[in-house]
Amino acid sequence: MLRKFTRRRLLKSTAAGLSVVAMPGIARAQPATQPPPKRAARDEFPVAAPVAIEVNARPIAAFDPRDPQRKRFGALEYRSGLVLTSRFPGFGGLSAWRWLETKGERFISVSDRGSWFTGRILYRGGEMSGLADVEAAPLLGPDGRPITARGWYDSEAIALDGNLAYVALERVNQVLRYDFSKGFTRARGEVVPLPPAAEALVVVPKGLPLAGTLIAISERGLDRNRKLIAFMVGGPAPGQFSVVRSDDFDVSDAVLLPNGELLLLERKFSWLAGLGIRIRRIALKSLAPARWPTAPRSSRPISATRSTTWKASTPM
Repeated sequence: MLRKFTRRRLLKSTAAGLSVVAMPGIARAQPATQPPPKRAARDEFPVAAPVAIEVNARPIAAFDPRDPQRKRFGALEYRSGLVLTSRFPGFGGLSAWRWLETKGERFISVSDRGSWFTGRILYRGGEMSGLADVEAAPLLGPDGRPITARGWYDSEAIALDGNLAYVALERVNQVLRYDFSKGFTRARGEVVPLPPAAEALVVVPKGLPLAGTLIAISERGLDRNRKLIAFMVGGPAPGQFSVVRSDDFDVSDAVLLPNGELLLLERKFSWLAGLGIRIRRIALKSLAPARWPTAPRSSRPISATRSTTWKASTPM
């Protein structure tokens, strides 16, 4: 238990900085096939009502402090980063981050303590300089009360589909759907019956392969072939699929590029190598039915076989 506790403390201490450098932040590793353990009440700080908060930002000058002049990391270029802190007790643990418009300013995020965080990114000379108009609000359940009132925490993922937002709760293996046209973050969540694989959520928009599909990917829950469990809900080919797991990396989040490529943010930790972060790129068109003749057509597994990986490691 001591090792798990210490590992979590380390990941939480780096999450605020990494959440802006490599959206989104670090989330606690937990098999999707097991219910997550309860946390101590003093670590939860739920938000009871919407409230404006102040968030301080400190620029991260270099992604690799050993080589401050280095800007290129494989196929990626480091542009800017922020370490975010706040006196608000419920701040932190940001598990997912999404833009609300194409300018890259207005954002929405969820914390693993059952809260929304919204606001604007400020820029100076093309680099991020701070946050403004930040508000924290409770995630509401179907009854209009904060979901924390029923013991629901670990909000881990967001997927946006127009005015609809899907939020995955790892603690209870639930997905809530919010209609932002009914009060934005004041809207009530509707429970959506989905399989328990919800560390990352993505909705495929119109004009792309698998349009209309909600994709849910587990953190490190494995199928019988030792691959990551994932599901496609709705759309033209609903069912289970799998993603090859390699080098002990766990899934942290996922987004879609406009060209139809799925990006998986993954991370791992070891006391010898430190904290590792990478992004894998998977083409939606590469998802193909697996050859399991006994599987029902409605839940057939799909196998993602080809991907490109970008890696970045932070030294201890």
